[in-house]
Amino acid sequence: MPRKKAAPAAPSAKSLGQASCSRSEQAYQYVRTAIRTGELAPGTRLREIELAELLGLSRTPVREALSRLESEGLVVNESGRGLIVTELDQSMVNELYVMREVLEGTAARLAARHASDVEVSALREIADRDAHLAGQPEQLAINNRFFHETLYRCAHNRYLLKTLNSLQESMALLGPTTLAMAGRADSSSREHQEMVAALERRDPDLAERITREHIRAAYKVRLTRMLRAL
Repeated sequence: MPRKKAAPAAPSAKSLGQASCSRSEQAYQYVRTAIRTGELAPGTRLREIELAELLGLSRTPVREALSRLESEGLVVNESGRGLIVTELDQSMVNELYVMREVLEGTAARLAARHASDVEVSALREIADRDAHLAGQPEQLAINNRFFHETLYRCAHNRYLLKTLNSLQESMALLGPTTLAMAGRADSSSREHQEMVAALERRDPDLAERITREHIRAAYKVRLTRMLRAL
């Protein structure tokens, strides 16, 4: 008589938890990316059941993802409107760029002192990549984020890195990249080259000054876009 096959083992609590985490991460990444690209514009209402159906998920991982996004400030629960993508007014955008200027300027100063030659070389390669992405604003935006995030790590300060990464999350609320605006991609690329050159010279004062100027220039372009949209 053939032996009866053993019943498959029930999934462990750990494996079930990992699967749930993976689905929650999937939902989180989808909404976060949609906010960053402007597909989900500020003020857009986020309905749990609609997102679940769109992603082919149950409501639980979607709820977990939205809770995480709310804790990061990317979405907010407003009375009478429900959960929406956070809207930034002009004063909030100004505050965001003021913080970027101070913190990224500090990161550049520290990077000029502490970054290894290999790290500076890697930053140079990222900056040089801009030239190959001309006319591709979305790809330039991805490379731009990579450049700035690499600069943060070159500072070798874990607390500054954590703060800047958190600030980057708020940048997602600004919507579509300004690198699609006339002339901005070229000027941004030149500014990146100047920032790297200052690091290669190991000049902290110059690195901080150029980086601060770079953030101020980015803010002016962003403000121009906001005013045109009024």
